[in-house]
Amino acid sequence: MNNQPSETRNSARQFAKIYIDCGDPLGWFEALYLAANENPYVIPWADMKPNPNILAWIDKKAPSFFQGLQVLVVGCGLGDDAEKFAELGCHVVAFDISLTAIKWCQQRFPLSSVKYVAADLLKPPTEWNQSFDLVIEAYTLQVLPPDIRTSALEKIASFVRPQGRLLIVARGRDEENPPGTMPWPLTKTELSEDAVGLNAISPLEDYFDNEVPPVRRFRIEFINHNYLV
Repeated sequence: MNNQPSETRNSARQFAKIYIDCGDPLGWFEALYLAANENPYVIPWADMKPNPNILAWIDKKAPSFFQGLQVLVVGCGLGDDAEKFAELGCHVVAFDISLTAIKWCQQRFPLSSVKYVAADLLKPPTEWNQSFDLVIEAYTLQVLPPDIRTSALEKIASFVRPQGRLLIVARGRDEENPPGTMPWPLTKTELSEDAVGLNAISPLEDYFDNEVPPVRRFRIEFINHNYLV
């Protein structure tokens, strides 16, 4: 979540609680997008521009790194991150569980080369298995309850083809600190090689971003050294 007013974040938390309490931990996303009625200020994570924590990672790469990559953007929201990777010369598939969000992306970017898809992270298309050179996950895991987060992370890692990469950006906390309210910060253990099932390319970055007030973030890049199965 970003610098949207606190009432916007609180409204999202209320939507989440209602659906989670009813045993539907993913249903609140569609409900929230429907309630927004095409007003992006109702969506706490809708900055209408690419995620700066992803942009900072992109800036560390040579432009040639991205040319022709098959990229999957997890929980794409309103599409700004997906469009950025398309700009870089990638072939992009971006998905969200909310059909309303996907239609919104298509309305915002009618000439886009991005393939926008409505899909459930926990029940993804089988053809996505080990099919992408680069998978981008920013801020999705942190809005999933802990009891499904492990399964979600396993699915995300499964999208990465051999020698492919996975970038994860999330709120961070120390192991001994309580998770607090949604969005729930992740721990370093949750983003370890053992938890993800892939090899970290470099140590996890632990830093505070430029939001007001600053938010502690974890950012880490993995590579799949496994063989195709």
